[in-house]
Amino acid sequence: MRTPKVRVVDEDGEQLGILPTDEAIKIAQEKSLDLVLVAPNANPPVARIMDFGKYKYEKEKREREAKKRSKQSQLKQMKFRLRIDTHDFMTKVNRIREFLSKGSKVRVVIMFRGREMAFSEQGAQLLEKVRLELEDIAEVDRAPKMEGRDMWMILKPKSPQGGKADG
Repeated sequence: MRTPKVRVVDEDGEQLGILPTDEAIKIAQEKSLDLVLVAPNANPPVARIMDFGKYKYEKEKREREAKKRSKQSQLKQMKFRLRIDTHDFMTKVNRIREFLSKGSKVRVVIMFRGREMAFSEQGAQLLEKVRLELEDIAEVDRAPKMEGRDMWMILKPKSPQGGKADG
C-alpha cells in the first residue's frame, strides 16, 4: 500500500515535516540513502531517511553481541551406579562441582541394573549423599524421581543472593 503523504525524519533525527511520498523518495535518493517506513500505522505514516544496509548490518551486529553475552545455561549429566567406590564417587562429585561453578545445571542419574531395582532406597541415599557433598554451591532444582531403571535429580548453582548474611 502506497500512502500519498508521510512524516519524514532525516538521517540526523531532524523532522522535515509532512511531505508527499514522491518528494520524500527524491530527497532520500539525492542523499544516496533509502526511505524506510518506520511507523506504518501512524497518521500520517512515519518514514526515515537512512542507509538501510548499514542499519541492518548494525542491528545484526548488536544481536550477535547480545547473544555472545547471554550465558547459555546447559544441562550436564553425571551417571552413577549403585555400587560405587569412594574415590570414584568423589571424582564424579568434583566434576559436578566444576559444571556448577561454570553455571550449568547438572542432572545426577543413578542407573539400576537387574536386581538392583529392589534397592531403590539406596539410590535415594546416594543422591542425598551427592546433594550433601555439594550443598555449599548447589541447590536441588528437581527433587529425586524414579523413571524406568534410572533415578535422577537436577542440581542448579546456588543463587548469590540466596546465601545467609553473616552476623
